[in-house]
Amino acid sequence: MKRIGILISLVLILLGGLAGAGYAWAFSSEEFYEVEGEIYDDWALCRTRSFGEDGFYQLTPTDFRPVIAFESLGENADIAYSLGQEFAAEYPDVVERAEAVFNYVRDRVRYTTDIDLFGYEEFAQNADELVSVMVEQNGRGYGDCEDSTVLLAVICKGAGLRSAIAIGEEHTAALIFLPDYDEATAFFELSGEMGWIWAEATGRDNPLGWVPSEFLYTSLAAYEVTEEALARAEDAPKPEATEAETGARGGSSNFSMVFPFLGVVFFLWFISSLFRRGKRRTR
Repeated sequence: MKRIGILISLVLILLGGLAGAGYAWAFSSEEFYEVEGEIYDDWALCRTRSFGEDGFYQLTPTDFRPVIAFESLGENADIAYSLGQEFAAEYPDVVERAEAVFNYVRDRVRYTTDIDLFGYEEFAQNADELVSVMVEQNGRGYGDCEDSTVLLAVICKGAGLRSAIAIGEEHTAALIFLPDYDEATAFFELSGEMGWIWAEATGRDNPLGWVPSEFLYTSLAAYEVTEEALARAEDAPKPEATEAETGARGGSSNFSMVFPFLGVVFFLWFISSLFRRGKRRTR
């Protein structure tokens, strides 16, 4: 069939806040350092900014390169890539494999803003970091659109699927090369090659191949993800961390993690005090 070329109770609340804080504790801050208010990783890649030569997407007015994906590919490949290989072994059929990978990311990564996770308006995670948290938290991870996109693209590469990352206005999503996918409502052309489908993993009910209306009939920047070499910046300048930076994921303030914990402690103390008062009144 010819497709159109077109294109997302109080205790529980407190525990949910604590879960978000626990996510922030998941990684050691030793791999990150701060320079002039921006957070960098071992590749000297800025995690709190997408644009510029050292931004995690190396975004410019005319081009972009999703360099953060390369932290989990090639010589740096780790658990996310290995997970893709497991999908390849379990699903010989390419279509079934693509759907399985997409559903995995869509169903297991809960959309959460960076400000809620890390205390920054922007903070990008690489694929291995996100999968590590998912392993530690019974298969559940947290992140925003670029986190889900990078994870999906990397797992696809490990699964033997061609993947790309596309960016639109204030949004990013993955593309998968699947020219025979009958469920797709749109096919995209990338570098003169038609057959790329949209993979919007940020919505719990989104099917593979569905495209948000704002990205229909428009040109988007897209970059096919390959296993490009990316060396760690062993000699990257790492200024001495201030007291607020140590012990915080990615250098975010300690207070963003302490408040939810104190909230739970206060709540438990408050409940216990009510019980004590009740016991006094019944005597």
